[in-house]
Amino acid sequence: MPLNLTIVLILLGGWIFGKLFSKIGLPSVLGMLVWGVCIGVLWGDRIPAVVSDVEPFLKSFALIVILLRAGLGINRSTLRKAGLTAGLISFIPCIIEGTVLTVLFLIVFGFDWAVAGLTGFMVAAVSPAVIVPSMLNLKDDGYGRENEVPTIVLAGASVDDVFAITVFTLFLQLATAGDVAVREVLFQVPLSLLLGIIPGIIAGFGLVLFFRKKHPNIRATEKIIILLMISVVLVQIGEWVQMAALLGVMTIGFILLEYEEKIAHEISEKLGSVWVVAEIVLFVLIGMSVNPVVAWNAGLRGIIVISIGLLFRSAGVLVATTWSDLTLRERFFCMIAFFPKATVQAALGGVALANGIGEGDTILAIAVLAIMFTAPMGLLGIKFGGKRLLTTQTCTGAKVQGT
Repeated sequence: MPLNLTIVLILLGGWIFGKLFSKIGLPSVLGMLVWGVCIGVLWGDRIPAVVSDVEPFLKSFALIVILLRAGLGINRSTLRKAGLTAGLISFIPCIIEGTVLTVLFLIVFGFDWAVAGLTGFMVAAVSPAVIVPSMLNLKDDGYGRENEVPTIVLAGASVDDVFAITVFTLFLQLATAGDVAVREVLFQVPLSLLLGIIPGIIAGFGLVLFFRKKHPNIRATEKIIILLMISVVLVQIGEWVQMAALLGVMTIGFILLEYEEKIAHEISEKLGSVWVVAEIVLFVLIGMSVNPVVAWNAGLRGIIVISIGLLFRSAGVLVATTWSDLTLRERFFCMIAFFPKATVQAALGGVALANGIGEGDTILAIAVLAIMFTAPMGLLGIKFGGKRLLTTQTCTGAKVQGT
């Protein structure tokens, strides 16, 4: 099929299926995923050759867009108020879940430890595609404002993803290049995170100065193009030098919001439109990659392993919020908010297969199972739990408990 018709099939079909699933109260990304599986089955060879060359870039681009939106939604004052809790919740649940999943993939699926590690931390990442828009909506409606619950979840989920992706990348190194020592991996994680932030700070302040000088002469669409291209280059450099460039991408958004709030809001609004297309492409592509037979064989074992991982993630959230001012209801909401998995699994699910790892098909199937199992549960939990577990403010400033 020609490229133009392939693009129409992906975008139009993904949009229609997303709308259909939204109508019945399920995440739209689930509909896009199902449409992708249908295309893959009908095509037979899953990802067609006309798309396969640009598939990695499209997935990476989608991650860039959602993390920019996350950075543009966090300002310094609210982040300072969230403080230690936001920091702890960024790492503790991911480390606990990823470690437990690594052990489970070793035992249940028989993966070697490097493959088990990359699979465990790929599954452990939460979904910014579900969490970021949901938390921004709760913030706009005033829910959880007193203790900045949406900001804690928003910041925590975004850094959680970058951390999980960094560890995944290092385990991938171990799985594909056996001469990399374990101690090198342990050293590279914090170094990679630090090196990721520094270019983001430089790029962020550079854009602030540039936009201040050229703001009247540059349309919002042009600002988006400049921002996205700088972010793409940053991520590419990050892949070359093994740094967590996605953390730098999020840092750019944070700096823009802090120093040029008007421009940041203008860009954020436009990015929402870009995400509409990026989201469809990302989830339809992951659906197209799936081998239904392998997914079926991995099904029950995969769901059991993912469920155990979620239990340990929830325990990690409770540990991370122990020293906070959050109420028990707010802590319970945070546990629910960290359930959904989608974006990172969609972006990384096929990486092992593309790198020639023998278990690649099974890993891809597990990624899809994680999306299909946790995304509806997490989205519905956030949707109904947010308004029942979090407080909001009345016009007089009084607290009102959700019902």
